Formats: sequence, C-alpha cells, structure tokens
Amino acid sequence: MVTLQIVPYTEIEGLSSVGKIRKLLNIAKQNKIVLLQGRLKKDEEAELIKTTMEEINKEFKGIELAVINPSQNSTGLNKFKYDVFGLLFGDQQGLTVIGPSSIVKSIRKDPNKIELLTSEARKRR
Repeated sequence: MVTLQIVPYTEIEGLSSVGKIRKLLNIAKQNKIVLLQGRLKKDEEAELIKTTMEEINKEFKGIELAVINPSQNSTGLNKFKYDVFGLLFGDQQGLTVIGPSSIVKSIRKDPNKIELLTSEARKRR
C-alpha cells in the first residue's frame, strides 16, 4: 500500500532549514510519499539531498524528489501574476514531491505535471 502525506506549507514555514529537512526526511523514512504545498529554497533542496546521502543504509535507500513551479513556464501577464504572488507569499506556490526510493521507482516531470511510478515496499525478514 502506498501512503501519501500532504504537508501544507504553513506546517513548515516557521521551522529552520534544518527543521524543514528533518521533518520531510522523517516522513519519507516512514515509507510515505510527501506532497508538500510549495517548495523548498534551492539551498534547502541541496541540503536535503546531502542529508539523505549521509543517512542511506540497508533500510533507507534514499529519496526521489520533484518540484513543479508554475511561474517557470509562464509568460506575460501570468508570469507577472506568479512573480507578485511569490513576493507576497514566498515559497508557497508550486508542489514538491518527496518519496523514498524503496517505493518511488521513477518520477517523470514535465512543465505541468508529475508522473510518479511506484512499487510496493519490500519487507525485510
């Protein structure tokens, strides 16, 4: 069974960068796929990947990560709208998907959607 956990941006916005990373990584380590409203900053994404690499072991194989940012693919008036929204509300626009590698086999991302291919997590005996 695949479990999705939706995390509203308001749940992590008051945390430090390390706190955000720990919270999201701990959810992924529970074999849950995290759907984060919004996105992390570029340096937080890099730190998440670095921290994940340090914690890989027999039980935890790592994570798969994908981000959709609506302002990246907009032009004209829509781009202006997303830029103003970003100035007012920060990193709350977009969607971040973080899943454990033991469940998420691949993430295909195009500008407007994310396709997530999963498999059942194997139980160790």
